[in-house]
Amino acid sequence: MPTSFRQHLRGLLRPLNLAGLFTWAAVAFTLQYGPPEALGLRWAMALVFLFAFFGEDFVPRDSALRLLLLIMQAASALGLIWLSAASGVAPVLLVMLVAGLATCWPMRWVVVVALTLNLAMYLILRAKDHDQALMMVLIYVGFQMFAGITVQASRRAEEARDRLARVNADLLATRSLLADASRDAERMRVARELHDVLGHKLTALRINLRSLAGEPGISGRLKLCDQLSAELLDDVRGVVHTLRDADGLDIATSLQALAAPFPATRLDLHMAPAVRISDPSLAETVLRIVQEALTNTARHSAAKILRVDMSMQANRLHIALQDDGKLRGALREGNGLTGMRERIEERSGSLSLTRGPHGGLRLDVMLPA
Repeated sequence: MPTSFRQHLRGLLRPLNLAGLFTWAAVAFTLQYGPPEALGLRWAMALVFLFAFFGEDFVPRDSALRLLLLIMQAASALGLIWLSAASGVAPVLLVMLVAGLATCWPMRWVVVVALTLNLAMYLILRAKDHDQALMMVLIYVGFQMFAGITVQASRRAEEARDRLARVNADLLATRSLLADASRDAERMRVARELHDVLGHKLTALRINLRSLAGEPGISGRLKLCDQLSAELLDDVRGVVHTLRDADGLDIATSLQALAAPFPATRLDLHMAPAVRISDPSLAETVLRIVQEALTNTARHSAAKILRVDMSMQANRLHIALQDDGKLRGALREGNGLTGMRERIEERSGSLSLTRGPHGGLRLDVMLPA
């Protein structure tokens, strides 16, 4: 069974879905009390609503199919109200629909849809000569308001939690980068001190030892001292070379810390051995590029993996970012990608957007290294 399908199945067990299933079962139990000649049609309407309600978990939020499923829920709920107006239970399905809308739509659109549905319910009840049509509509409007506001509050709390997690990850990644840059700067300082001070004095010592080579009786010891000083000078030069030939900043650890708040999207990082980033400002730019790609993938794509390949091409750093989602419509830059392009161009780099071989978004970034 594919991983994404298993994740969707686990999503069906969310509290809102379980509450919806229990509510639907309660409504379905009352279907038997209506006119027997329309029992089959009532069950058909109820099953269509259930299918559309749970089907939303299997389609992207911004797809046309999701809108179709919402229309199916509204039509089947209103159809059930028409077929069993006397029971007064079917309008509960509209409460479920409004709660579902509140999980993904702005509140103003939820209010517009809810008003339209309740007006339709009122007209249906009046057409069925219901004695308390207005009272029933007002009661269910109250239920819908309570459900919608509760879901919206929960949604805002989750969004705030996610923002806080991203900010925390950003701080951790930046702190890791700064600590690594500080260690790298200290390493270079020690290397310069060894080269400029110790190396210079050892060279002067060898010159003075050689000037004494003609003294009788000490030539053997002078030769040994000269050999030891030469070996020590070579050791110092080796240490200086090792300190200066470091692997650069540990950008991989910072990137993984940055990806931690995105549990639905896995960062698949591949760095060529030749990639060594020693400039903290370049490392900061790389962090922001990958961060925006992660955010863009989480918000606008159903992708589960963001692959990042980093390599060197003629003294330029090439970053290829590609997700495994499916792009719908034409390629266009939003505010996030526009900001990314501006950041890249400030460093005399370039950014190109293409559609990947599997239909996902691919970004190619070139930066002077």
